Amino acid sequence: MVTLLEHCRIGPPSAAAEVLLPVTFFDMIWLYFHPIQRLLFYEFSCSNSHFLETIVPNLKASLSLTLKHFTPLAGNLVHPLIGSSKPVFQYKPGDSVSLTIAEANEAFDFNYLTGNQPRDSDDFYGFVPELPPEKIELDSKIIPLLALQVTLFPNAGICIGFTNHHSIGDASSIVGFIKAWSSVTKFVGDEQFLAGNSLPFYDRSVIKDPSGLATKFWNQMSIFKIESLPLNFPTNKVRATYILLESDIKKLKDLVIFKRPTLVHASSFTVTTAYVWTCLVKATAATTGDETDGEEAEYFAFAVDARRRLNPPAPPTYFGNCLGLVYTESTHEQLKGNDGFLIAAELIGELISKKVNNKEEILKDAENWISYFGELLNERISGVAGSPKFDLYDTDYGWGNPKKFESVSIDGDGSMSLCKSREFEGGLEIGLSLSKPKMDAFAPIFFGGLHADDSMPINPKENF
Repeated sequence: MVTLLEHCRIGPPSAAAEVLLPVTFFDMIWLYFHPIQRLLFYEFSCSNSHFLETIVPNLKASLSLTLKHFTPLAGNLVHPLIGSSKPVFQYKPGDSVSLTIAEANEAFDFNYLTGNQPRDSDDFYGFVPELPPEKIELDSKIIPLLALQVTLFPNAGICIGFTNHHSIGDASSIVGFIKAWSSVTKFVGDEQFLAGNSLPFYDRSVIKDPSGLATKFWNQMSIFKIESLPLNFPTNKVRATYILLESDIKKLKDLVIFKRPTLVHASSFTVTTAYVWTCLVKATAATTGDETDGEEAEYFAFAVDARRRLNPPAPPTYFGNCLGLVYTESTHEQLKGNDGFLIAAELIGELISKKVNNKEEILKDAENWISYFGELLNERISGVAGSPKFDLYDTDYGWGNPKKFESVSIDGDGSMSLCKSREFEGGLEIGLSLSKPKMDAFAPIFFGGLHADDSMPINPKENF
């Protein structure tokens, strides 16, 4: 798929000191979760020689300087294999990040890969870096945390791939690193980044744990794990991007407010995720011949940035995981029916109003997260990866803004990816990875539902 040009290791400047960070209960949830994989495609006409002689050296130098501020990413998760000691994150001088430099072969059409139409999910894995293999040292498993890949499409574009172990940080933390690296690259130094007051905050003492959740989670891990199975190839999936314009979102909100006037949280997130959830349920019904038991439970879950919701709040730049887990449920019969969207919007809106936006509730049942969500992974569940709050479309390495963002890791867990639209102000991009029959069923349901009456017109060419 690609030609390997170079594989190297990049570490922070040699003066970087050892770093040791405890694993908090927020991190522990993700110890066995699949890696998070992101791709940013940049339209940029570039020759092979300019790429190797100018761009790659600049990226290496800027990466080293960025790791000066994000040193733990160059380290490892040290996971004890015996005893009761909890894992820790450790950077030791000399540790580094895996960086792969590659060139896409002529079989890959850059414009095809960066389109919104259904594309074979397997076509993207040549641009996704793999985390280096784990090692065993002194009765502990040493697990790398970050791998990067830069791939040239000659005279067409550049793709940067990011793979990180989820335990080291949530989207807020990893997107912070990605934007820092782009800033240091574009401005040939870290002055602009430092001026933005976005230095990562590493003091784990801000994560209060008076009830001993870390110990409870660690003890539960042997029974319940939020664990994902390895992805098999071929994936037999296609990925596509759907766009809801600002006007579409407004019409969905207006419909919910009109039909459910007592709902207190009809946000863009609420109506978008409710609409996609119900379209997915209907697509499942269409592709299975509706053999599903109508009373079978359908779950919707998502992670919530808890930094400002803690008491006291954690700093916005706190580096690590700081996610609350919430879910709601309905039945297959309810969600595939005519009122499915309204039911879903009501469930998600109430969940956000009563649970997410209530500091007293966000951690109330946290001691059950491991068992709850470990079991839910075996059920019919939809989720969300990413958030419109983390806008990767303004990540400029000096080649302009990305042409396309792809959340590759949704191939493994059935989540929808959600981010701001690149082209349409106020719009949202929804990324899906589904079997081809289910994607074929989903598209007309998605488009048809939006213009089911004259009050919801849609232009499919703009939105797909």
